[in-house]
Amino acid sequence: MNVHFIAIGGSAMHNLALALNKKENYTITGSDDEIFEPSKSRLAACNLLPEKQGWFPEKIHKGLDAIILGMHARSDNPELAKAKEIGLKVFSYPEYLYEQSKDKIRIVIGGSHGKTTITSMIMHVMRESGRAFDYMVGAQVQGFDTMVSLSKDAKYMIIEGDEYLSSPDDLRPKFHLYHPHYALLSGIAWDHINVFPTFENYIEQFSIFAEMIEENGALVWYDGDIELQKLAGKLKSGIKNIPYNVHPNKTENNKTILKTENGEVPIEVFGKHNLENICGAKEICKLAGITDAEFYSAIASFQGANKRLQKLGENNKTTIFLDFAHSPSKVKATMDAVKEQFTNRKLLACLELHTFSSLKKEFLPQYKNSMDAADEAIVYFNHHTIEHKRLEQISVEEVMSAFGKPGMKIFTDSRQLMEHLYSSDYSNKVLLMMSSGNFDGIQFPEFAKNILKK
Repeated sequence: MNVHFIAIGGSAMHNLALALNKKENYTITGSDDEIFEPSKSRLAACNLLPEKQGWFPEKIHKGLDAIILGMHARSDNPELAKAKEIGLKVFSYPEYLYEQSKDKIRIVIGGSHGKTTITSMIMHVMRESGRAFDYMVGAQVQGFDTMVSLSKDAKYMIIEGDEYLSSPDDLRPKFHLYHPHYALLSGIAWDHINVFPTFENYIEQFSIFAEMIEENGALVWYDGDIELQKLAGKLKSGIKNIPYNVHPNKTENNKTILKTENGEVPIEVFGKHNLENICGAKEICKLAGITDAEFYSAIASFQGANKRLQKLGENNKTTIFLDFAHSPSKVKATMDAVKEQFTNRKLLACLELHTFSSLKKEFLPQYKNSMDAADEAIVYFNHHTIEHKRLEQISVEEVMSAFGKPGMKIFTDSRQLMEHLYSSDYSNKVLLMMSSGNFDGIQFPEFAKNILKK
């Protein structure tokens, strides 16, 4: 099989390229107009890094068995045009994943928040329990070399089901292409407003997803979500309806402990949303034949996915976390989790507005009160990022008004933000950095070390 990737440098795309490169009789090529770390080094290590950056229609020929088109490419991409001209099959990323898993039991994890963590939990438990499985997850998970794994013999395929668009040439939400046997929905909170302009339109995508569950399949869903309650009441006949909520627990000395029928189980993660995630993951694992004893034995050692309340470091007076939170509901849930876990410490929370939605002037009011739990709140955004996304500029005053948090500090210059963070007092505090980006260049491991030296 000869497979060519258009936009091979993307986080998901380069991981799929690495996964296919491990398969026998696969030859992988690719192009991109910009490739950043860690994609660049990882592709180079496997001799998959394009010699030159840019688009080269001459790479597209009839000897290719498939083209995989990434979201980073535009609809007028010259390589895509050449592929269409000579009649090659062009797959979106999720379409190709489905093609590779048609004969497997597909487990798809969807929802506006918690997808990556729940998928990671299931992967961790399945591996610790000795089950063979394929997977696709949206972040690096400890103990797994890549974010994608594809094999011939695995019975299960575990997929993080994103609701964002499949490709520039395929405007269906990704999770509409997977046709799950077992599906999980963690909740619905309006996101991706550039694609789904109304909440009603956004909800509809989840209803369509639920309708695509295979015959005699199952939907596992968080029963604290009003929209999911409505959706679960309309499931097709024959689909198992499995609600979940918060796992019984207690907290001692900043450590969360699960209460189970067979005793207490200390865990490495914390927060109400993670206690919900554990319950959802447990129900999915049960459908896949994992016993309760196996599940609790494995989940005790789960340390989380990259950038999902990831502990960057700590000393006797300070703990530093990094989280992917960017939408209002995720920001609030993440901050509440930290406050509930560290009741005897103050919280300094720093949020970067980085996504299309978060930088859109009309969406800003959705952040009202989302950072109220912070003892000190900081918001950072970059005017150049707004310009690059071709959005209307927002002002410091508009951001301040939208959040409604008295005393909030707002920065638009990353150097000034760093100076402020390095000069702050971290005695008896938790520092929480939240972003889907990197605050325009923060090297987080080094940053954490410098803070902890203070």
